[in-house]
Amino acid sequence: MEKDVYILAIESSCDETAAAVVKNGREICSNIIYSQIALHTEYGGVVPEIASRKHIEKINQVIEQALSEAHMELKEMDAIAVTYGPGLVGALLVGVSAAKAISFASGIPLIGVHHIEGHISANYIENKDLEPPFVCLVVSGGHSHLVLVKGYGEYEILGRTRDDAAGEAFDKVARAIGLGYPGGPKIDKISKEGNPDAIHFPRAKVAEAEYDFSFSGLKSAVLNYLNSCEMRGETINRADVAASFQKAVIDVLVEHSMHAVKSYGFTKFAIAGGVASNSSLRAAFEKACEKENVEFYHPSPIFCTDNAAMIGTAGYYEYRKGIRHGFDLNAVPNLKLGER
Repeated sequence: MEKDVYILAIESSCDETAAAVVKNGREICSNIIYSQIALHTEYGGVVPEIASRKHIEKINQVIEQALSEAHMELKEMDAIAVTYGPGLVGALLVGVSAAKAISFASGIPLIGVHHIEGHISANYIENKDLEPPFVCLVVSGGHSHLVLVKGYGEYEILGRTRDDAAGEAFDKVARAIGLGYPGGPKIDKISKEGNPDAIHFPRAKVAEAEYDFSFSGLKSAVLNYLNSCEMRGETINRADVAASFQKAVIDVLVEHSMHAVKSYGFTKFAIAGGVASNSSLRAAFEKACEKENVEFYHPSPIFCTDNAAMIGTAGYYEYRKGIRHGFDLNAVPNLKLGER
């Protein structure tokens, strides 16, 4: 019988300070998240310097709490997994420095994990039957990736955004219609009161790159619509604008994803990232996957946002492959998926 593997995981790539203990890649013993949303809301978005300072304040607390909640000690951990990119460089450095210090002091192996790989791996936590290969759409504030998951830690990027990420577009449109930050959950909520067919916004296609995304034009179309209404003195129905914008984003995400699934002949599809918790997006994919007879996987909302459990899951599969990092591990803010 194989020995159980316990991973202490750390995540600090943006504005969540998180730590978790993960058993055998799919069992969460603890998952502690300190969110800075309230702190950054008054600025209308994440302020990198403030995020870094808050990570420094909270990192030791969340690590201690993760071990305590798991009823385990540091010496029982088989490896320490930490996000080292992509993300905000100052924020990443806090987590990486903490992980390296703990590894150095304890002798426990260190494993650097790619943030997007963590998001993809979040699907393994609750879906015990899910194994590669499958197609995964990663949609968050900083990323819009359509990924072919060939194996654990083996990826091929089929498409990516050429400009704004989906979550970034949500934040900018939410700010433009006066909803504030964070935009994703606020647009999701108000859209339920609006008519998604009230306003036709464009659905962009990228020439010669059938799986790539572009949301900058859509964002500009929304801003132009708002400006024209204001110039004509017309009342703006925020719910209709939000619902119509959201539908335009979802239509593109679903169309590209289902095209990839059919073209590559896969029967499994997953979503990941902060925007993956959007209720309308989930409903649209459930409907599309059912129509195409494709198994649809998605993490619970708590595992869609940045968290350490997903880093521990990804770290477990890296550990099983024998991947270890030295104390020269550094933060890589623009780390590409598949790079080591």
